[in-house]
Amino acid sequence: MENDDKPVGKILSRRETLKLLGIGGAAFLAAWASPEGPSTLIRATGFASSAALDCVVRPELTIGPYFVDDQLNHSDIRFDPLEGNYSEGTPLKLMINVSNVRNKSCAPLESAQVDVWHCDAMGIYSGVAGRVFNTLGQKFLRGYQISDAKGGVQFQTIYPGWYSGRTVHIHFMIRTKTASRQSYEFTSQLFFRDAITDQVHSKKPYALKGKRNTRNIDDHIFKDGGNQLLLNVKGDGATGYIASINIGLDLTDAEVGSPDRSYK
Repeated sequence: MENDDKPVGKILSRRETLKLLGIGGAAFLAAWASPEGPSTLIRATGFASSAALDCVVRPELTIGPYFVDDQLNHSDIRFDPLEGNYSEGTPLKLMINVSNVRNKSCAPLESAQVDVWHCDAMGIYSGVAGRVFNTLGQKFLRGYQISDAKGGVQFQTIYPGWYSGRTVHIHFMIRTKTASRQSYEFTSQLFFRDAITDQVHSKKPYALKGKRNTRNIDDHIFKDGGNQLLLNVKGDGATGYIASINIGLDLTDAEVGSPDRSYK
């Protein structure tokens, strides 16, 4: 699995992001310098700078070879209907909020299909035939949800394991329509801070696999913008974790939104 994927797409610079959101650099810095910090309203634009910070068009990363386009519409992706069991591992609630960046504002994106998939505690994906495993027909740790009126989706899953050559990550794809009813797809990956992963992987069942050989700093995908896709993780591990992230999409970017042909 060392050749999991390679980076594609474009990472917006800070200047490009501010331009897209219609925020002047001086106003942006003034908001951060104020006593209230990033929650201060930028009156020139009419929305909070905290929203501006969250409403960032994240870097798009490649889909990789393990996407299967017949995932189930369910929120608890731990369950595999073929085997009738649940994947073992530390519980993780994953929350993704999707927004549409347009007209100098950031609006919730409703009715978008958000697919997620990742490996289990032993580094194995379902639904594919690899060099050391064959899980064709199984659908554990795969699924999609449709974003609600607030642009949100939630998944109940487990903290991912690891496999050689990659840091710990979760794949996701967002599919929606543009204003002109054209198909739009955004594919990328979510990451975890190494300190949290070290804590989780020191316990069963993860510890049975041994110490991982690739951390964020060494991962060729993470180096291409993974710091913008770090999940906000809360919890102490005793009962599991809650991880969240806000994803802003520029639906006018036809190049980024074009379908990924690697799985067609």
